[in-house]
Amino acid sequence: MMEKVKQWTDKHLQGDPVIWIVVFALSIFSIMVVYSATGTLAFKNMTNPESYLINHSILLFLGLGAMWAAHKIDYRYYSKLSRFALWVSVPLLIFTFTNGTTINDASRWIVIPIINKTFQPSDLASLALITSLASMLAKRQQNIDSFKESFISILIWCGVICGLIALTNLSSAILLFATCMLLMFIGRVPVKYLAMLIFVGSLAGVLALEFGVRGATAKSRIESFFNEDEVSFHAKHGFIAVASGGIVGKGPGKSTQRNILPAPYSDFVYAIIIEEYGMTGGITVLLLYLILLYRGMKGVSKSEQAYGGLLAAGLSFAIVLQAMVNMGVVVGLGPVTGLPLPLISMGGTSLLFTGFSLGIILSVSRGHTDNEWKTVVQEIRNVPKAEL
Repeated sequence: MMEKVKQWTDKHLQGDPVIWIVVFALSIFSIMVVYSATGTLAFKNMTNPESYLINHSILLFLGLGAMWAAHKIDYRYYSKLSRFALWVSVPLLIFTFTNGTTINDASRWIVIPIINKTFQPSDLASLALITSLASMLAKRQQNIDSFKESFISILIWCGVICGLIALTNLSSAILLFATCMLLMFIGRVPVKYLAMLIFVGSLAGVLALEFGVRGATAKSRIESFFNEDEVSFHAKHGFIAVASGGIVGKGPGKSTQRNILPAPYSDFVYAIIIEEYGMTGGITVLLLYLILLYRGMKGVSKSEQAYGGLLAAGLSFAIVLQAMVNMGVVVGLGPVTGLPLPLISMGGTSLLFTGFSLGIILSVSRGHTDNEWKTVVQEIRNVPKAEL
């Protein structure tokens, strides 16, 4: 029986096995915590709590399905698709800014006709930019010092995409900008060009605060974070959840702050994890993300092509940095943001594109696994029969 299971997984779940284990572990956390955290939401809406569990589970499995499908495709194909996705993202982001659907006082979504479901274009734009940036850096490694030939197109795309996202979602834009900076640093972009990009990014951030739809909210949250005399409602009850969790937590489904915290199933889901599973659960989730980062970063050293390594590193950075920001907000290391915890928070577009990103990382790692296996086989074949 175990041999058949192993054969099935080797055939259908290819790539880095550690990444698969981490993803499944985070998915289990997601189902348990979201089910617990949506109890109050179900009561307010006079809905059966199981309906939220079923809906979230379906979306989660769709994300895992997207991951499986993406990992079956050779990662080199994503280079061409990413540039097309970038051009599609620009009008979608502009439309979101001018005619976006408002949910929870944030205008970040557009409604897809016919199916009447909301879609967050910033998720598509972020994935497209990181994938395209990895491709541009890989192709320009020979003349990476040339401003005209290498950096202008990178500067334009980073500025346009991050700037448009910042108009509706400043925290996501800052996170994407930081990911791009890290990716360019790995891609050997000269420091003087990175400093120039930081200047352009800072200018875009100021303009977004002034003219963006969430500029006033962002300013108030930043001011609240640096105000030592007053703690915001979100932060206060997040701290209470963390402090009451102790070492092992109150137990599954026994959170009290889920009844008070805004969005305990998305933005503050990590607070519920710590309250119910204690510091043990909180540290476990943190370690899972760090393992994911480590395994994704192996692409830089293992990949035979620069594109594969940069692609895996960029997408790993994007997922784990978002997780770190979400967890940092809960424990008071940063101002309140609307960033979900990847693979755990309840959501639609976020789960789908996170799964797709993980699938691309697995596609890169699948090439590493194949190459390593081929090397082992070749070495065995080269061993003289007398030594076997």
